[in-house]
Amino acid sequence: MEAKSEVTIKFSGSLPTATPLENKKVAIELTDQNGIVFTAQFNAKSWRKAETSTSEFADWAGAISGKLGVRTPNGFEIIDAGIQLFEKKAKEVKPKNEYFT
Repeated sequence: MEAKSEVTIKFSGSLPTATPLENKKVAIELTDQNGIVFTAQFNAKSWRKAETSTSEFADWAGAISGKLGVRTPNGFEIIDAGIQLFEKKAKEVKPKNEYFT
């Protein structure tokens, strides 16, 4: 049997701080509700695109996905990570039907 572990970390509010690395990459850390730290590396161009999206969207949410990597002292690495930002759209308030109350 062959199994693959993939993970998606969702976040909102603000982008994590990126640390520049060699070869035009950046590294970020996200801590989940259980205190587990996920570390990911991205292409700097992808990170700049994500930063631009935060200023273009009034309200947004982000997701980092990739393969679950090795355990670190505080959590896990995310291998081959990708980042996406989505605009959160306000839900339409449906008017109440006056016949049904």
